[in-house]
Amino acid sequence: MKVVIDTCSLLSLVRYYLPFDKNNVLYNFMEEKIENKEFIILDKVFEECKYTAKGIVAEKLKYLSNKKNLVKTDELFPSKKFFNQLDNQFINHSAKNKLDSVEYENRRAEYLNLADVKLLLYGLKVKQNELAQCSIVTEETENANDNKSFKKIPTICKILDLNVLTLPQLFAKSDGIEIKISTL
Repeated sequence: MKVVIDTCSLLSLVRYYLPFDKNNVLYNFMEEKIENKEFIILDKVFEECKYTAKGIVAEKLKYLSNKKNLVKTDELFPSKKFFNQLDNQFINHSAKNKLDSVEYENRRAEYLNLADVKLLLYGLKVKQNELAQCSIVTEETENANDNKSFKKIPTICKILDLNVLTLPQLFAKSDGIEIKISTL
């Protein structure tokens, strides 16, 4: 199974998990999985990380700045079917109804350039080319879309039949990592 990780999950990893990783077990585990391409970090996700939360992800996970640890997304293009789904299934219809056609086209173009879309396209590519399941790791939830023009990753993944995991679910399924909480 391929695993591709989004920006908010990397941010959660750095903010909420690594501060408790006193012996760098989790840090080293993530580094090894990313270097071995078991966990995929897209270049578009890393770019987003550099500008999110003052670049804390890029600062704390130095190994991400090594280009060999990133997967290029410049050849991931939406299919005609993806465009149709974007306009009919991925769209938040209540938000779309508030936009005129020019505004919608602008939002659509912006959305197509986001790391989220590259995650979805990568997942579809793996599923199609390798006949393997691709899990997208995200901390997003399906509810509370904040009036955004397009639905959130978990909702779109259901439509595309892509698996979604949270970080705790990923860790639970991964060999080589065991997270224990102990009291002093």
